[in-house]
Amino acid sequence: MIDPASLPFDTETMLTGLRPWIECESPTWDAEAVNRMLELAARDMAIGGATIEYIAGRQGFGGCIRARFPHRQQGQPGILIAGHMDTVHPVGTLQKLPWRREGSKCYGPGILDMKGGNYAALEAIRQLAKASVTTPLPVTVLFTPDEEVGTPSTRDIIEAEAARNKYVLVPEPAFKNAGVITGRYAIARFNLEAEGKPSHAGATLAAGRSAIREMARQIIAIDGMTGDDCTFSVGVVHGGQWVNCVASSCRGEALSMAKRQADLDRGVERMLALNGTANDVTFKVTRGVTRPVWEPSAGTMALYEQARAVGAKIGLDLIQGSSGGGSDGNFTGAMGLPTLDGLGLRGGDYHTLNEHIEVDSLVERGRLMAGLLASLQ
Repeated sequence: MIDPASLPFDTETMLTGLRPWIECESPTWDAEAVNRMLELAARDMAIGGATIEYIAGRQGFGGCIRARFPHRQQGQPGILIAGHMDTVHPVGTLQKLPWRREGSKCYGPGILDMKGGNYAALEAIRQLAKASVTTPLPVTVLFTPDEEVGTPSTRDIIEAEAARNKYVLVPEPAFKNAGVITGRYAIARFNLEAEGKPSHAGATLAAGRSAIREMARQIIAIDGMTGDDCTFSVGVVHGGQWVNCVASSCRGEALSMAKRQADLDRGVERMLALNGTANDVTFKVTRGVTRPVWEPSAGTMALYEQARAVGAKIGLDLIQGSSGGGSDGNFTGAMGLPTLDGLGLRGGDYHTLNEHIEVDSLVERGRLMAGLLASLQ
């Protein structure tokens, strides 16, 4: 078995290769932008010898790229590397958050969540190939376009591909900047809708019933439902068209998270109980996409122990734990498949204009991934 510490990963080379990915902005809701990013990654993987399949998108989202790397057991259950190429950053963010390196950190939209981890995983495959190391199991990479909004269009593809494999590796950001993730909390999304009664806001204000006012009241109620077992938050609100009209319509989106599925189920019931009509205003809650609780299984913990042994060879004391914040690992872990998440880079402030990676984690996590790919059977 190859020693992953002996593989000649090079930080500067990896940064050079990663930069075009970061400068190819790919916000979830811009399908064309996401597809440009997927094409860029597909080209890099094709150069590495992979057979590329493009799966058309749906529901207004971009498509998927599936890459299968050459292996004598191609078609047999192997290793799935699952990552997303969409980000929360709209096109134009590069003007505020340009690619730049400052000392031990490198900045850019989506660099930590999760293009950097995806790139390090591909570099691991490249390094093994250059060293003429044949992995015991075939390797498939699946890059998707919609994780940041709950994976509404590709969950079925992810689960189907995962079911054809023995292991799932997810290069999301590192757990607590040091380890890997062996479980994730449950997350539910909700669509909120308030319908009121319009009137002229100046001449006949009292005749109207404001949907915005009702939404504001419900936001306070929803936030107030947060407790130790389940959290609730409203993150999107749109209402009204004219300031001189009492708003008859207001829309919103809410999110709930819980460590246990039973707690989330009770949270869903509490949210749906908000449905009703009062004072000529109707408030409606409908359930959106949900990520199930992923609780560590024996298979996942055995996979972690393998990763821990690899980590020891490259000087890492690899910790593990369950984490909030959903990922596509929720789906594969909940299926009972051995899944290891948080295999991506170290860094901080993702989803902000200070998103960055720790530069030395490119080589570190690349070697960790390479060691796993070379040892899993």
